[in-house]
Amino acid sequence: MPIVEINPANPLVDGRQSQRALEIRRGVVRHFSQTGMTFVSELPLSSGRRADLIGMDRKGRFTIIEIKSSIGDFRADSKWPDYHGFCDAFCFATLPDVPQDIFPRDQGLVIADGYGAEIIRSGEIEPLAGATRKALTLRFARAAAARLERVLAHHEAHGLALPDGLDALSGD
Repeated sequence: MPIVEINPANPLVDGRQSQRALEIRRGVVRHFSQTGMTFVSELPLSSGRRADLIGMDRKGRFTIIEIKSSIGDFRADSKWPDYHGFCDAFCFATLPDVPQDIFPRDQGLVIADGYGAEIIRSGEIEPLAGATRKALTLRFARAAAARLERVLAHHEAHGLALPDGLDALSGD
C-alpha cells in the first residue's frame, strides 16, 4: 500500500498536506502570482529535503515558502534552516489564527488564507551561487513539466476538458 496516494480527482494533490496547509498555499500562490512569480509545491531538493512551496520570479530568483499551519506544526519541524542553501529568499507562511511571535524575527513572514496573503515582513535576500541556481532552475522546470504532463494525461484518461490555456499543450 502506498504511503502517499494520488487523489483521483486531482492529480496534483498527493495527500500529504492538511486542509489548512492547502488553504495557506492557495492564498500565497494567488498573492505572489500577481507579481509574476510561478510556483512548484513539494519540490524535492538535492539535499533530500522537500520544499513546501518554491517560487521563481521573472528574474529567475527563487523564494522558498515554508508553510506552517499551527503552533505544533512549527515546533515539530526544525528542518527549515536547511532550505536557505536552495533559495535567494526564505519565508514562513501561516494562517491568521497562528501567533506571529512564534516565527523567528529574522525570517520572512506571510499571513495567508484561501483567498490571498499579506507580507508581514520580507526575508533577507542572499543570492544563490550560479551553479546552484542552474541546478535548481533545471529541477524546477523538470518538476513543472512532469506535473503538467500528469495533468494532461489525467484529463485525457478521464475524458475531461482541459482548463483554459492548456488545450494547446495536448498535442492534438
